[in-house]
Amino acid sequence: MENVISAISTANGVGGVAIIRLSGNGVLDILEKMFKPLSKNIKVKDFEPYKLYVGEIDGGNFTDFGMAVFFKGPKSYTGEDMVEIHCHGGLAIQRGILKQTFNLGAIPATKGEFTKRAFINGKLSLDSAEGLIDMINSESVAGVKVGYSLYREKLFNKINELQDGLTFSLASIDADIDYPEEDLEETTFDEVQKTLENTLKEVDNLLLKYNEGSKIKKGISVAIIGKPNTGKSSILNALLDYEKAIVSSVEGTTRDVVEGALEINGVKFDFYDTAGIRETADNLEKLGIERSEKILKTADIVLLVLDGSKEISSEDKKIIESVKDKELITVYNKSDLNALDGVFNISAKTGEGIDKLKEEIYSKAFKNGIDLNGEYVTEERHFLSLKNAKSSLLEAINNIGKVPLDLVAEDVKNVWSYLGEITGKTASEEIIDEIFKKFCVGK
Repeated sequence: MENVISAISTANGVGGVAIIRLSGNGVLDILEKMFKPLSKNIKVKDFEPYKLYVGEIDGGNFTDFGMAVFFKGPKSYTGEDMVEIHCHGGLAIQRGILKQTFNLGAIPATKGEFTKRAFINGKLSLDSAEGLIDMINSESVAGVKVGYSLYREKLFNKINELQDGLTFSLASIDADIDYPEEDLEETTFDEVQKTLENTLKEVDNLLLKYNEGSKIKKGISVAIIGKPNTGKSSILNALLDYEKAIVSSVEGTTRDVVEGALEINGVKFDFYDTAGIRETADNLEKLGIERSEKILKTADIVLLVLDGSKEISSEDKKIIESVKDKELITVYNKSDLNALDGVFNISAKTGEGIDKLKEEIYSKAFKNGIDLNGEYVTEERHFLSLKNAKSSLLEAINNIGKVPLDLVAEDVKNVWSYLGEITGKTASEEIIDEIFKKFCVGK
């Protein structure tokens, strides 16, 4: 029984249904002691796998009515025998039934322990597990899609393909070393160099996809800046299509950063309405301006709002100069009062130009567009492993023909190992534990 883990797999809180999940040797023994099938002709030990059975659930001090299902390993999520108990979703019911599984010999699952067992039992790769947690945590359609691509092992398959080529190269090097009389060295040099150069090209392609991939996963940050009373808060409200920020004709109303999120073409954009940037003696307003400047430094895109009904001031020019090196979109608000020629006119009051502004923000974030069904690198861990693999690839390519093949083989083995960190083949126990800590209990 010590191998059986148990946890509530549904989200914490009250709901119509909750699921208690158990995995490990002996799950049916526990279920038999706490589940009474409605049909008297059916025994728990004889449950047909993957089929829901209706019956009474023993919660210790109470009885609930629900369902149970048995998953026979290795054809289960964890690769082990598993049971799910579907009970009513009251907190007392969930906790009581979970406690009863502990009374009968199960132990509490830790964070991500079900998925970690799935990884250990070869049901999914390490990068696939990361894709799963990305899907769960995603706040946008785009995030779900790139997480699903990772979960369905698109990257895993690519890495495996590259490792297979490297394995063949290592075998060729070993053959040359073991059978020097066959005079294979020149042919081996050519074959290995060709494989390494092709691998380098593929690794470079993956590295190029990290910038966009990380943006899709995390979302794009957009700082809305400008001097006071240009309509920054009104523009935030117009973009979000609801009243997020307080709007007033009084200068300096926004004294702290106001945040709001919006999906554009499936991608999450985080907007930050900042305090109007100007010289001020007001300590509270000054604090808000300092926070605005911090947001400005880290923003992916800066939306500079100018008052189209007034002349460009020295304060405006100072702000424009401070953001000239950023990904910048400049808009002239209040086109309902005065539409200018040759500039980006909008009116937060009437909504004129807001849809066009959304398109411009999206285009600024993804200049070449994105294919949400494509292959992206979204994890910093993967990016660093690819960078290390590239470094060893360059070393190996540079050494071919200059050093003995057995030394080149060491570089090739390093490349193979760095790539294996991504899929979990060569990842350390510390990295594996850290990844599964990101999961909730019950997954």
